[in-house]
Amino acid sequence: MYARSVRMTFPGSLGHELAARLDMPLAGVRAYALFAHCFTCSKDILAARYIAETLTALGVAVLRFDFTGLGSSDGEFENTNFSSNVEDLVRAADHMRKHHQAPAIVIGHSLGGAAVLVAAHRIPEAKAIVTIGAPSDVNHVLQHFQAQIEDIERDGIANVTLAGRTFPISRALVEDAKSQALRQHIANLRKALLIMHAPRDLTVGIEHATTIFTAARHPKSFVSLDDADHLLSHKEDAAYAARVIAAWASRYLEEPAANIAKENQLDGVVVTETGAGKFQNMIVAGQHRLLADEPASVGGLGSGPSPYDYLAAALGACTSMTLRIYADHKQMALGRLTVSVKHGKQAADHCKDCGEVVEGRTGNIDRFERVISVEGKTDAAMADKLIEIAGKCPVHRTLAARSAVVTRVSGQG
Repeated sequence: MYARSVRMTFPGSLGHELAARLDMPLAGVRAYALFAHCFTCSKDILAARYIAETLTALGVAVLRFDFTGLGSSDGEFENTNFSSNVEDLVRAADHMRKHHQAPAIVIGHSLGGAAVLVAAHRIPEAKAIVTIGAPSDVNHVLQHFQAQIEDIERDGIANVTLAGRTFPISRALVEDAKSQALRQHIANLRKALLIMHAPRDLTVGIEHATTIFTAARHPKSFVSLDDADHLLSHKEDAAYAARVIAAWASRYLEEPAANIAKENQLDGVVVTETGAGKFQNMIVAGQHRLLADEPASVGGLGSGPSPYDYLAAALGACTSMTLRIYADHKQMALGRLTVSVKHGKQAADHCKDCGEVVEGRTGNIDRFERVISVEGKTDAAMADKLIEIAGKCPVHRTLAARSAVVTRVSGQG
């Protein structure tokens, strides 16, 4: 079991300690990802937090860090430039390789996306590269302070206000940005590339995504972020981007069973609170991860099925599988199966179709109503047989019988 989030530092390219945060899945790391934030942003920008949170829930550990002179990292921003950001990114990957595992996925947001495209070839383990709202030309960043360029070039440095904050911009940063040949790096990437961009991005226009896509070689993919803003400031936009990244990158990652260390393998099903919301829990079953939650109407986030939903799902899935095994064994031409299950509470003396289960019982009982649907026609004899076989489903038998639940508290002396 891992901590949900671990703070750490590592030495940056200019010799300063850089602040980082490693967000870990609660169990079983499928892959590691490295996230590079946007120009003058930090590792704690909403987009970085939301993307890391969603990827972690999907089994991907995410390291996000502050570039030199930004956020909680040491150093002076005025001494940095795009090239030093690239070096910081490579140092972050080196740190992951040494202490955990090199990143298989590298994600860059805005100018961080440009840095990822340049640094990718120096991270050989990286198989999947993702850019979000990235410029196709590093020189684009100069447009944010074009009015001060003459002052910077004349005086060597000038204070520039960006997004309500003042930063010292040096002549070295301007000259470094102008010298970058980003398209050459894109053409020579030789890794799978996913380009994500919002068509209405007012900070970095959609034409930059077109240029990156055209310059890149296959395999390459483009996903529109629809009406999201440049900073992905809405949680649903960042979460959507993370889900797409995880699904897209899965093609380029090892199978989970081969990638999960033996010490992360857990017996049975393990359920752990995530810390998000009042009821959200992470379910780990072997290599699989799911979320359980309650609806917003009762104080939950509505981020996953409720415990009783999972119980109904277990009955429905077991029923379908049992019927399919029977049909195959008997060589029956049985169409595609659908099983719907509803759960509710009902007074025992009012449950007229509950049979022997309620005999002698008082008060409310749990009632599961199961409906089996088969593609194609089903006659009365076949329907009776399906009901009979459904009753032999192991989960059905477990629910209909009295099970022993043995509980203990771990760590008790």
